[in-house]
Amino acid sequence: MLTKKEQRLRRARQTRIRIAQQGIARLTVNRTNLHIYAAVISGDGGKVLASASTAEAEVRASLGASGKGGNIAAAQVIGKRLAEKAKAAGVEKVAFDRSGFAYHGRVKALADAAREAGLQF
Repeated sequence: MLTKKEQRLRRARQTRIRIAQQGIARLTVNRTNLHIYAAVISGDGGKVLASASTAEAEVRASLGASGKGGNIAAAQVIGKRLAEKAKAAGVEKVAFDRSGFAYHGRVKALADAAREAGLQF
């Protein structure tokens, strides 16, 4: 019997294989109960081109006194911030890698915010 985490990583593996074949940059998402992390990783060398997370000091300050990163509002902030950083690094098109997480809630909010800010995927 697989644990919940092993099931998620198994789902993620298939997506990563498909994205690697395309050879374009991928936008990866990782979420924990308290934070959400996102990064744009190059398709050829696997270098991190841009990243954003709710664990960053300035993001926590903008989220208010509580600094909570485990909600949809925080995910939208990260999506927008990541899209801006990626465009500054010269990345327009990415493949969305949700790391086996359901496309729902915070993951969906981050993706929608990144699309609105100009990333194509």
